[in-house]
Amino acid sequence: MPITRRAALATPAALLAAARGAAAADGEIVVGQIGPFTGIPVPDAPQLNQGLKAAFAQINAHGGINGRKVSLFELDDTYTGDGFVKAFAEAMKRKPVALLSPVGSVALKRMLDAKLLDGADVVVLNAIPGAEALRNPGHPRLFHIRAGDRQQIEKMVSHAHTLGITRLAVLNQDIPTGTSGRAVAEEAAKKAGSIAVTAFQCSLEVPAIAAAAAQVRAAEPQAVLVLGAPRFMADGVDQLRKAGVGQFVFALSYAPAGLIAKVAGAGARGVGLTQTYPNPMGLSLPLQREFRAAMAASDPAANAFTSFHLEGYVTARVFAEAARHTREGGADALARALHAMGEVDIGGFRVDFGKGQVGSRFVDIGVINAEGRLIY
Repeated sequence: MPITRRAALATPAALLAAARGAAAADGEIVVGQIGPFTGIPVPDAPQLNQGLKAAFAQINAHGGINGRKVSLFELDDTYTGDGFVKAFAEAMKRKPVALLSPVGSVALKRMLDAKLLDGADVVVLNAIPGAEALRNPGHPRLFHIRAGDRQQIEKMVSHAHTLGITRLAVLNQDIPTGTSGRAVAEEAAKKAGSIAVTAFQCSLEVPAIAAAAAQVRAAEPQAVLVLGAPRFMADGVDQLRKAGVGQFVFALSYAPAGLIAKVAGAGARGVGLTQTYPNPMGLSLPLQREFRAAMAASDPAANAFTSFHLEGYVTARVFAEAARHTREGGADALARALHAMGEVDIGGFRVDFGKGQVGSRFVDIGVINAEGRLIY
């Protein structure tokens, strides 16, 4: 029978009540995080890790999951496919029930191509990025919480259409996030019916981006979508501005506003970034307040949080909700629980794996202000 829940069942108070009502179990619940803690010039993995740890500390303080504490370990994949394969093998020795929030299209493509999940008893929850090439066909043990690149790009194209834009350029990196993202943009523009798309593809190297940015400028678009890895998008914004592109520029949620501001300086102002989670600095939603409380308890000196902090926190909460309703061990049981739990309202942010491997379709657009901060 499908399990239907509402917001109260996903709150820390409900986790406490459930833990008190369940028989205590021996041993810890082990989960892991494989990510680029080195080798990538942005702090995505460490910030995800901080959010995960804050959530699990909050959950453990409330009695754990059915009387069992959650233990999190992390391994560095150095932002390479080979590094991910090595870290994955090491992780399996620790027998985690789930790996949470791996980062990088190269790592995820390698995981799927090498069929690592076929021979391992583990679920991967909330893989980043959300490129269509990594989601279709995907894998039965690979779950995505965040809205995918398709939803983000469709949002950007829809917004461009609302603004009356008819000439759109795409500057994309030559990796799955960029190539499949460009195809989605072209498809969305065709559906809009009044937007012509011109695409420019290049590698991560700055001279290549500069050359492509000059081509974008010559095409005279009214707006530009920059699609790729976080550093590519930051360098893309910088080189577009240096080439004289003053029009609207949009990028995906993986690019932190602070990184773009650091790289592009004043050129970052007005850049639109899709966001797949609510404002991490907001207080209007219960989720935002619970997140802020957990982060403050974990690190009292911290006073600025990013969407990656919040994403790690939400990932841990979703895992805990599924694990609470798993009476059997193993990845298959956890996967069944994720599908069976129906819509879960985590303080105003809804996740539902009832119809597939993607839990959320929430997409917003934030804009970088003059101080380099994202405003919603």
